[in-house]
Amino acid sequence: MPTNPRVLIIDDDPSHLDIYGIMVQMAGFEPVPVLVKFSGVDPVPDSAIDLVLLDYRLNSVKTAPEIAQEIRARFPEAPIILLSDLWSPPSDVAPFITQFVRKGEPAKLLEVLSSHFPGK
Repeated sequence: MPTNPRVLIIDDDPSHLDIYGIMVQMAGFEPVPVLVKFSGVDPVPDSAIDLVLLDYRLNSVKTAPEIAQEIRARFPEAPIILLSDLWSPPSDVAPFITQFVRKGEPAKLLEVLSSHFPGK
């Protein structure tokens, strides 16, 4: 029985985790939300992850580039999609991400998600 692709969602705002989780689920994927706190990141599940959505501006001692680097090392095959209200991806995180989507563009986000899983 095929399972839905798992999408790790990393954000410091619980309401954003909920919103992106609903979007991801409605698109036919399994959301795996992980909250970033000031003191660090909640544990990331050990199970397989197929794609990552990462917020750039985090109120945390860990920066988005640090988190992206850790995620890239742990899930090397999983594309990392950076979400931000900036106009382009910052250079400090660019080496670790696959794509960039501006926040507030849900259609673009769903298009990018779908492009990684043809036929989904």
